[in-house]
Amino acid sequence: MNLSRILIALLAFSFLACSKKTIGFYKEDISLINRELIALNNQALELNNRTGDGLAVLQKVNFNEGSIEVEIKGENTPGKSFVGIAFNIQNDSTYEVVYFRPFNFRSAEQIRRAHSVQYISHPKHTWRYLRTNFEGQYEAEFPRKPDPTDFFKVRINIRADQVRVYDMETNTELLAVTRLEKQQSDKIGLWTGFDSKGAFRKLRIQK
Repeated sequence: MNLSRILIALLAFSFLACSKKTIGFYKEDISLINRELIALNNQALELNNRTGDGLAVLQKVNFNEGSIEVEIKGENTPGKSFVGIAFNIQNDSTYEVVYFRPFNFRSAEQIRRAHSVQYISHPKHTWRYLRTNFEGQYEAEFPRKPDPTDFFKVRINIRADQVRVYDMETNTELLAVTRLEKQQSDKIGLWTGFDSKGAFRKLRIQK
C-alpha cells in the first residue's frame, strides 16, 4: 500500500516536471519591437535600450494560462531599468506586463521599495494611471531585496482573471492582482520599458 502511494507520488511529480517546457531563444523565432539584440544564445538573450518601450515577441510560443518562470537582470539606474514579461500581446502597443524596477529593490526609501514589482495593461492602464487611481494595488515591494545588478528568478502565474507573482528563491508571493484585460492573444514576450535594456534567461512555461 505504501509502495503504491510512493509510486503514485513519483509519477505525479514526474508529470509536473515534464509538463514544464524550456523555451529556447532563436533569432528567427523572435519578433523585435523597438529593440535590438545585444546578445543571444539558445538559453539567454539581452535587449538594448531605446526611447520608448520594447518587446521581443516569441513567435513560436503559444500561452494563455499557466505559469512562466524566468531569470531577469536589469540595472541599478534610477528611472532607467524596467524589465519584465509581456503576455496577451495583441499588437505593438496592446498587452499586459508584469515588470520589475531593480533600482528600487534596495532603496533606502520605503516608498521606492514599494514600487519594485508592477502590473500594467497597455495602452489604458499605464503605471501612472494605476498609481494615481489605485495606489498600492498594482505594485509591491520585493522583500528579499535582490542585487539590482544581478539575475533574479521569478514565477508568474496567469489565470483568466488573475495574475500572481512569486520570488522563486523564497517561494514568496510578491503581487496578486485582478487582470484588467480579457485574454485576446496567446503571444508572450520579453519586455523592457522606457530607455531600458534587459537580460533574460532560463525561460520555462507550464500550461
